[in-house]
Amino acid sequence: MAAKTIKMPDTITVGELAEKLEIPVTKLISELMKMGIFATLNERVDTDTVEIIIHELNLDFIIEKEQEEKLDKTDKKLKKVSQNATLRPPIIAVMGHVDHGKTTLLDAIRTSKVAEKEAGGITQHLSAYQVIHNGRSVTFLDTPGHEAFSALRAHGAQLTDIAILVVAADDGVKPQTKEAAEFIKKAGVKIITAINKIDAPGANPNLVKQQLSEIGLMPEEWGGEVVTVEVSAKTKDGIDKLLDMVLLTADIEELKADINVPSDGVVIESHIEKGKGPVVTVLVQSGKLRQGDYVVAGETYGKIRTLTDYKNETIKEALPSTPAVITGFKTIPHFGEEFIQTENEKEARRISSKNTGVKHDATVSSMSSSDLLGLITKKRELKEFPVVVKADVQGSVKSVIDSLESLSNDEVAIRVIASGVGNIKESDIRIASASGAKIYGFNVIVPAPIRKTAERENVSAKVFNIIYELIDDAKKSLTDLLEPEVVETKVGRLKIKGVFRTSKDMIICGGEVIEGKITKGIRARIFRKKDILGEVEVDSVQKQTQEVKEVVEGEMCGLKLATQSKIILEENDELEFFTREIKQRKLESVK
Repeated sequence: MAAKTIKMPDTITVGELAEKLEIPVTKLISELMKMGIFATLNERVDTDTVEIIIHELNLDFIIEKEQEEKLDKTDKKLKKVSQNATLRPPIIAVMGHVDHGKTTLLDAIRTSKVAEKEAGGITQHLSAYQVIHNGRSVTFLDTPGHEAFSALRAHGAQLTDIAILVVAADDGVKPQTKEAAEFIKKAGVKIITAINKIDAPGANPNLVKQQLSEIGLMPEEWGGEVVTVEVSAKTKDGIDKLLDMVLLTADIEELKADINVPSDGVVIESHIEKGKGPVVTVLVQSGKLRQGDYVVAGETYGKIRTLTDYKNETIKEALPSTPAVITGFKTIPHFGEEFIQTENEKEARRISSKNTGVKHDATVSSMSSSDLLGLITKKRELKEFPVVVKADVQGSVKSVIDSLESLSNDEVAIRVIASGVGNIKESDIRIASASGAKIYGFNVIVPAPIRKTAERENVSAKVFNIIYELIDDAKKSLTDLLEPEVVETKVGRLKIKGVFRTSKDMIICGGEVIEGKITKGIRARIFRKKDILGEVEVDSVQKQTQEVKEVVEGEMCGLKLATQSKIILEENDELEFFTREIKQRKLESVK
């Protein structure tokens, strides 16, 4: 009897799946529990999980994925704005070492540019706010850590335009300063350095500039490209100049956004408030967000019930680069989640339903800066190494995960798909098998029956008692993922003295070796002065009338060159001969 084909999207509810597989839903839930997935009737599972269930229950079904329309904003974000786009305020993230005055500087900007127009000043913490400088708006983000910065770069939502790196004039560049600088550079964001505390005893701005140049941030006045501004958050000295530089940088970038399109943006803060329900702060990227709009953010959706600005004042609409506080979501959306506006509630419900993920028994940590950075770098075809981490205690789990994630770089990254405390068990094997992950155990064991299951499922489960050995193993796996390096070595050069025959795929010529040597089978680039005309391969080498293996500097020779396209070689052109070697790179060499 031929297997039945079932069509399903990327995820499907447990109830719908039981119906398609023609089995009682209780049996399906029971099977999921055996796999370590505790899902209710309305929770969703993915196709990998469904395939495992079909295999385990010996069901005669074949899965065929439905081709669904994906309302993914990433493609849109990578496209240029339309001709109708208008200028928008710049969005600024402030970063730096914890004790260098980041928060004090933000407060100084806020009180000097905002509170003067507000009765009673600002008494509550704000995750984002706008200031007015020279009649223009500037949006500042005031959320802690790299997480906020990276979240606003996730999903292709190019929302952070300029990063201000704060360095204390009396303390200089610290490890966290370097980390923040690297983070900003990786994200491709414009950077302005604010040398703070210039009024402090022992302040030495020139030493700070020297230290900045040593980490690749050469100050503009020293011939570099990084704008540096000396400020004092305490006395407010230099604040106006800093904002001038922000607006000048924004003018050079010509920051624009479309307004007459469905609204979208990023969630930057969310919490539950008594009497209001989920209260969500968003940063609008494009379109006009209005009260009554239906919006989706990840797995939740809602109709905007109230719309206020950062001062908690009701507004009619929120335009691009504007922070807004909204209520009306069914549940709290995740920090860093992208929101999109939909036409109606039905569409919003459908998209949020599609975004619902799968739950596992293993403890999966909340989104960190590394996770968010992963979302950014994924756009660059990042290669991921998925792992499941098990350890004897929660502290060890965190230490192992932190150590593994520190190995990630621009090209390869560890992705911890699940983690937990205790010995490796069957559900860990199922999760690893479904996702192609490797299991790392620290101070735990793999029971014999579980090891046999791992072998059957072709899952690698390794346990270690020394964390450095575990890290070395992971480092080797990441190294194997690196693209090999192509190393070229110049071996010789020849000047053309005559061209005897030219066809579509062959050139016969003669010349003098002016450097190094030439051998049969070697490749060469053709130079006409400084221009490269193309590449050829040496099919044969002749010295007088005899074919030889090589000719050396100072000798004349004849060459038969193989080419993939017709190249017209001329007298006095030069051939540069080289070898190409593919070498495996080391993880430490990747920046």
